[in-house]
Amino acid sequence: MLTADQTAVIKSTVPILEAGGEALTTHFYKIMLADYPQVRPLFNQAHQASGTQPRALANGVLMYAKNIDRLQELGSLAGQIVNKHVALQVLPEHYPIVGACLLRAIREVLGQDIATDLVIDAWAAAYQQLADLLIGAEGEMYDKLAAAPGGWRGARRFRVAEKISESVEVTSFYLEPVDGEPVAGFTPGQYLGVRLFIDGQEARRNYSLSAAPNGRSYRISVKREPGGLVSNFLHDKLNQGDTLDVFPPAGAFVLKDGTNPLVLISGGVGITPTLAMAEASLAQGKREVIFLHYARNKAVHAFEKTLKDWASRHAQFRHFVVYEHGEQEQAHALGRPAVEHLQSLLPPDLNCEVYFLGPKSLMAAIKRFLTTLGVPAERYQYEFFGPAEALG
Repeated sequence: MLTADQTAVIKSTVPILEAGGEALTTHFYKIMLADYPQVRPLFNQAHQASGTQPRALANGVLMYAKNIDRLQELGSLAGQIVNKHVALQVLPEHYPIVGACLLRAIREVLGQDIATDLVIDAWAAAYQQLADLLIGAEGEMYDKLAAAPGGWRGARRFRVAEKISESVEVTSFYLEPVDGEPVAGFTPGQYLGVRLFIDGQEARRNYSLSAAPNGRSYRISVKREPGGLVSNFLHDKLNQGDTLDVFPPAGAFVLKDGTNPLVLISGGVGITPTLAMAEASLAQGKREVIFLHYARNKAVHAFEKTLKDWASRHAQFRHFVVYEHGEQEQAHALGRPAVEHLQSLLPPDLNCEVYFLGPKSLMAAIKRFLTTLGVPAERYQYEFFGPAEALG
């Protein structure tokens, strides 16, 4: 527990974090990834290169400092962090490494005139408080996942039962456990953590589960990213019959039960978790499902046949596809996202539940449209692939 004096010191550093938090976290990652190679598999180097990971951490540190005396105000942020950590198998022994590197970065970036012993001691206590909270919450989740029917702890070996091309960019992998035992259920919207060894180097990634739970297997659908170490390995090297390590399902972006119309909005590979949500909802048959998907063109539109099949078999399923480029007859509409188009799909009384994800620019537009149309914030949820960023 922080003392009143330590809390005051942490809050006094908020202006510094607002002005230079990203420089601090960038230096932090540089130190940690250079000096502690054992934690490198937990981090996507593409996110380091693009700056999204340091920006996300800088925002998290700032929010923690601002709310150090009222942690309940952090809302869903802690839950998102816990789920990401569990999916990648962050363990208690990783936390001292992070803490040591963070304090060193504070001292080296801010300098001894600002990062006095008093400031370092306060941040050491604040970090330990946060670490204890996260370790406790993650431990409870690890225990729960291990105790669930079909559940397990740590890595479990899975075999690629099928590998199917869904578009020129997206490939699906159907994964079955090598031990032949049942697999844990999950809530649509969650993801799997996978561990691979590529050229002798370990890498871990999260991929959304793109089909509803069945108790026997999982499906992930992966977009080939230019220069992506793991996505290119999966597309080019991992074939039917090959095996890989899988961690139990996790994720805070989940489908809630209900009967109100369900509106699922996706862009690009953001379609993957919305497929699991739609499939599970259609199986229950309790609500209308409105499925809106944005793609650059027909060639990159994954799961087109699946959506058409659902529309032909389920009266409560309506789907709409918008291509940025293409022929008019290939999609329901062409061009960029527009508030008028979204308005035409939503129920007139706005009594619906909305889930959306995709490229950041698309999500920012959808969030702005929903606000303009008067959809209350508690009626929509969104998720980021990779580090969470502000939508503005």
